[in-house]
Amino acid sequence: MTTTETGLLDQLIEGKPPPDGRFGPYGGRFAPETLMSILFRLEERAVELMNDEVFRSELDAELRDFVGRPTPLTHASALGAAWGAEVYLKREDLCHTGAHKINNALGQALIARRLGVDRIVAETGAGQHGVAVAAAAARVGLPCTVYMGSIDAERQAPNVDRMLLLGANLVLVRTGDQTLRAAIDEAFRAWVADPDGTYYLLGSAVGPHPYPWLVRELQAVIGKEARAQIIEQVGGLPDVAVACVGGGSNSIGLFRGFIGDLNVHLLGIEAGGSAGLHSATLVHGTPGVLHGAMTPLLQDEHGQILETHSLAPGLDYPGVGPEHALLRDLERASYESVSDDEALDAVHECSASEGILPALESAHAIAGARRWAGTHQGSRIVIGLSGRGDKDLQLLKEAPRG
Repeated sequence: MTTTETGLLDQLIEGKPPPDGRFGPYGGRFAPETLMSILFRLEERAVELMNDEVFRSELDAELRDFVGRPTPLTHASALGAAWGAEVYLKREDLCHTGAHKINNALGQALIARRLGVDRIVAETGAGQHGVAVAAAAARVGLPCTVYMGSIDAERQAPNVDRMLLLGANLVLVRTGDQTLRAAIDEAFRAWVADPDGTYYLLGSAVGPHPYPWLVRELQAVIGKEARAQIIEQVGGLPDVAVACVGGGSNSIGLFRGFIGDLNVHLLGIEAGGSAGLHSATLVHGTPGVLHGAMTPLLQDEHGQILETHSLAPGLDYPGVGPEHALLRDLERASYESVSDDEALDAVHECSASEGILPALESAHAIAGARRWAGTHQGSRIVIGLSGRGDKDLQLLKEAPRG
């Protein structure tokens, strides 16, 4: 590793906001001029609040009493016996609203209230972020509008109903690819139309600075808890921490707990899809600008975004968080993909053997961990179980297993 690379890794370990919003060559602020002052104000206020004892105490209390933290670290003994490994599941599926998304949504909603905005807007793919935003907005007393691609809405109908019951105004996006990317586009447009009165509550570690840093800091509770729990349970650290990667919020949160433990391998699992279509950005992407940041993208030689696919709606995104790209380049983390069929097998294996129904997104991490165990017998594995699979029951019923 060169001196420059060592310095970049040290910056990641330190955890402060990245200089100029850049994770090495990635990140930055590529946004309309009307949003630049808003982004600078958000960065200033977010840094201030994340270091403020009163705010942190309020956030910690809400995470405990409203979200249900800390979430357990469950020893998955049946999976471990089948794989020849020692397997632990970090149970974000047990958070209020059913996934890790609430950690970030609640934190940003508390910030939005302090900024004095009139409303919150957000995007959602799998629907879990939309549900989390609706719940968090209700908690802090702000109205919210959630944009969701019409294809995703059909795939995740239970979460559509939950958002409506929680008081969200749901806007179905029927333009573009009608999935997560199109939903983000529409949420950005709503924000640009009213930047002073609207807070955009971005759901993953993507977008213009300070969002990738802020989302990471709000999700870092996952890794912080997991590290303390594994040490308490077994007296040592894992050999590898594994999580699924779409935009990358649950994975960057889990990785944050172990970033300074250089003997712990960090493994991100992207969506390998099926029939030649996928969402494996870190495996196959090339650098470009999307949704306000320089990051690897699935694009053609003309910079046009390619069609993507994943059976898991939350992974169906052609970009990825810029910090993940730097972790890859520094070889601090590695990234692989698993197919729809492998993820489906993992859902059935985990459900039948452990009595835990994982989300299709989380199942990608389980399948990747199983692959890791096959070549690292006897290893200790922590898997980020980012959400529960209730939302996927219709998909699971309809999806053929190859």
